[in-house]
Amino acid sequence: MLSEIFRWIADEALLHQLVQGLPTIALIAIMAVCIVMLSKGADWMIDGVVHLARRTGLPRIVIGATIVSLGTTMPEAFVSVMAAWMGNPGLALGNGVGSIIADTGLIFGLVCMLTIVPVNRFILNRTGWVQVGAATLLVVISLIALAVMEQGPVLQRWVGVLFLILLGGYMYITYYWAKQGADMSDDQEAQDDSEMIAMGKCWLLIVGGLFLVIVSARILVPAAAEIAHRFGVPEDVIAATMVAFGTSLPELMTAIAAVRRRHPEIMVGNVVGADVLNCLFVIGAAAAARPLAIPQNFFTFHFPAMILILYPFRVFIFMNKDGRFKRWQGTWLFGVYLIYLILQYAFNIGTVEG
Repeated sequence: MLSEIFRWIADEALLHQLVQGLPTIALIAIMAVCIVMLSKGADWMIDGVVHLARRTGLPRIVIGATIVSLGTTMPEAFVSVMAAWMGNPGLALGNGVGSIIADTGLIFGLVCMLTIVPVNRFILNRTGWVQVGAATLLVVISLIALAVMEQGPVLQRWVGVLFLILLGGYMYITYYWAKQGADMSDDQEAQDDSEMIAMGKCWLLIVGGLFLVIVSARILVPAAAEIAHRFGVPEDVIAATMVAFGTSLPELMTAIAAVRRRHPEIMVGNVVGADVLNCLFVIGAAAAARPLAIPQNFFTFHFPAMILILYPFRVFIFMNKDGRFKRWQGTWLFGVYLIYLILQYAFNIGTVEG
């Protein structure tokens, strides 16, 4: 039963078959229900995180970078491993890299433009370096493969195993940082004087909210893509936008809920942690399942876009001595993402092929 649920979550073909035979009015109704479920699930998850932080004494940003980011990257991991196993390495690799670009450019950039986002140096001077380091390692290994492999660059299984080992090390050191974080001053986090809820209910809100977000996101995107197809939107445009948007929808809804509930630090932790996991977990698991051939457009398009977002993000952390990100910094990140998206629309240069 559980394996069948995972199969429906991970297999794009099954989801598209499910929506193709439905009338348009039914698809619109499904989308409306999914949007309500997304919003409600994200609210539950944020409430659970806030109360769990109060119960455990851990900063909310630390929980966002661990529990929440691990949960919101699970769909990408399932999709990428399934894509690699079915012989579509471009989709598997593009899912991980595209999610890093969308999480930091679209989500973090947009939130930075709309509200004040705190710079929590405890998490950003630790997990932030892992975020940039993991992405840089991926690019360096890919460039070496491009230089030495005559048959074309491939991320071999040993690369996937290496990334998963590094993931284990990251999870261990994150646990150590979390214990340190329990003693960290929470001056940057908004105080909450509401009545605390039981630990079991905290976890129920987090897990239940995460389940609602993942399931509704996985159903919403194929339904929206099918409606777009019926209205004559080209297939390549749907692929370049809906897929990229869909993989980051859980993180986006979590960010919106965090800002609405006035806890932007959860969004910061989720985005940074999700970037690390998209590289080490999503791409690592996919490469370990089956070697991933690296399409040429990753070297000319996807990797440069990822670097143009992550390295300035690292510089912005260093620059912001007053403890907050600036709106123009969010504009840069969002602008790079927008150019990345427009180029896919205009020239189809980033469309991922197997």
